[in-house]
Amino acid sequence: MDRSGNSHRVTLLTRAGCSMCERAAAQLAELSEELGFLVTSTDVDALAAAGNPALRAEFGDRLPVVLLDDVEHSYWEVDEDQLRADLAS
Repeated sequence: MDRSGNSHRVTLLTRAGCSMCERAAAQLAELSEELGFLVTSTDVDALAAAGNPALRAEFGDRLPVVLLDDVEHSYWEVDEDQLRADLAS
């Protein structure tokens, strides 16, 4: 559970060299500091190279992807207003 009392999981699906992914990661880092949630990042290409291609197959053309509690929340950019609302619920 995070410091706001929520137990939501925020995951950013990324790939190396993706400037949009880097912007989304920076935005989520700022939001996580402000709102007190934990965010993790997963490189779909590294995961595929390690033998698990499922995430790259599903999301690879739409990166970055924000998952909230393992469900797609937004892609290509962070939907900050909706994320704030969903984290508060």
